[in-house]
Amino acid sequence: MKQYVIDELRPTDARLLKSYLDEQHGPARLGNIYWLPLDPAHYSDFQKSHEACRPLYFAMELKDEALYCELLVRTNNHVRCDCMAYATEDQRNWLIRTLDSILERLEIII
Repeated sequence: MKQYVIDELRPTDARLLKSYLDEQHGPARLGNIYWLPLDPAHYSDFQKSHEACRPLYFAMELKDEALYCELLVRTNNHVRCDCMAYATEDQRNWLIRTLDSILERLEIII
């Protein structure tokens, strides 16, 4: 699986991230898994045509030492669909900018 990882988190950083993610995206599912909705402006043309699959997400796992972000764009509405795919360059860059913005907002310096 392709991933984007933010590692070497301090315990206080992980707690701040957990609070933020719980507040902004609901409590973690399946332990420490969060779903970050992809901004629809960054859907591929094919993904835009799949209205039944929206919204699309990135899955993230928060652990004490790191935040692991899958680079697979997923849907919660279907187990399998052709609109689920590895992030495009634009989607990957959106994810990184979004995570950088969260870290900055929380004053977490990595």
